[in-house]
Amino acid sequence: MTSVTHAALDAMHAQATALFTGALAASSIESGFDRRLRFEDQKLHRLIPDGSGPETINLAQYKRIFVIALGKAAGPMLDLLLTRMKRRKGLRGICCGSPLPVKRNWRIRYFEGSHPLPGEESFAAARATLALLRKARRDTLIFFLISGGGSAMMDLPLDPSISLEDTIAFHEVLLASGAPIQGINVLRKHFSAVKGGRLAMAAPEAGKVSLLLPDVPLRSLDALSSGPTTPDHTTVEETRAILARYNIAPRLPASVRAWFERKDLPESPGNKTNPAATGLAATGLAARLPKFPAPRFATSVLRRLTSAASMQNEDDAFRKSVYEILLSTHDLVESARALAAQAGFHVAVDNGCDDWDYAEAARYLLARFHELRAVHPRLCLISAGEVTVTLNRTPGAGGRNQQFALACAIELANHPNQPLLVLSAGTDGIDGNTRAAGAIADSTTVERACAFGFHPEQSLAEFNACPLFTALGDSVVTGPTGHNLRDLRLFIAAGN
Repeated sequence: MTSVTHAALDAMHAQATALFTGALAASSIESGFDRRLRFEDQKLHRLIPDGSGPETINLAQYKRIFVIALGKAAGPMLDLLLTRMKRRKGLRGICCGSPLPVKRNWRIRYFEGSHPLPGEESFAAARATLALLRKARRDTLIFFLISGGGSAMMDLPLDPSISLEDTIAFHEVLLASGAPIQGINVLRKHFSAVKGGRLAMAAPEAGKVSLLLPDVPLRSLDALSSGPTTPDHTTVEETRAILARYNIAPRLPASVRAWFERKDLPESPGNKTNPAATGLAATGLAARLPKFPAPRFATSVLRRLTSAASMQNEDDAFRKSVYEILLSTHDLVESARALAAQAGFHVAVDNGCDDWDYAEAARYLLARFHELRAVHPRLCLISAGEVTVTLNRTPGAGGRNQQFALACAIELANHPNQPLLVLSAGTDGIDGNTRAAGAIADSTTVERACAFGFHPEQSLAEFNACPLFTALGDSVVTGPTGHNLRDLRLFIAAGN
């Protein structure tokens, strides 16, 4: 055992855990909701307008209100909306998330979405959502409550001949491809009947309010749950470039590969609009269009989808939409920064390795950490966002956060007598195929793991970090949190 005492380790672990859970608690959906929106009688007031629509929306002018909630925070977001919005007349909706709320509203149909891979309920939820949206008219207002995880929880192929089994295999290949989330979502958007703006297109005449809880960079809001209500500016050409760059096509099921190899593969709705109008700023108001066709794409329909007139119609379909970010990773980082400063740390933030490979991100952040702590011995370096893991074998038990933490532990072993710690955890409470949110590594992790009979380098190579951290008692376990603001990484030096 090194000279870092058990008491000092316990204190560091407790403080790191408190910073993580405290930042998570301070970034609650309820607080974000109440900072941005207020219901008053039959009116919805937007407290911080972003230019994407009116400051006040008069609910009384609509005969029907639909609510579509999808993603890991679908249940909590839906409950908050229904609690704040007293109106019930004409209310109907779909909730697709996990876990689902215990108390349910009879006006809402609930589906248990699965993650990180879709399941039967994912298909059922998508079909039910499209069916409901096609009933929307000009007198309908639709609330879309969108959080991370929706890409798997609700899905349905554009090609109806592609089976659920092949869709699951498609998602598996993407997760193991090593492609960044933006690239993965380009493929999802060109595969799915409910992504890349297609939910907005399913109800072109209706008013739409998208309330967003992003688990993606704010510059890439159309990647949130693969952008079901936002115009998609990616192209078929980009799709094929990503398939080639990450050698994805040969690993796809035959039916999915055949879909992407079609010469008449349709562009996503909105990809011909002004690129400067991406994301929230893209929204204007309006739209009167023929209904978006059901997802049964004969060749003639595919031709129509790529025609100039169709593209203009698709552009118009997003103009009766308002987008509002309820919470983001920025809120999480600012909460963590304030708590760390209160605890007496010099605080630095570096989000520069977002979407990097986990090993490259670990090297970069550790180098930054050591550089900063040489000047500020009592340091908390905060980094938010996500890292990627490329699987070249069947993985063990773990996820990107535990993989990242173990990579850091191996480097921290080079500083055995120093009170250094890294926490990496997902704000949704789930890391990969485990029940842990992430893990804590310190300068003694490798030594203690070897004493338990583990071989850290082997665990890292086998993507099997969870058993090691579980045995050491260094897993971060929160249970599902009901929302997802991406991952938070804390690098702590507890010097004086």
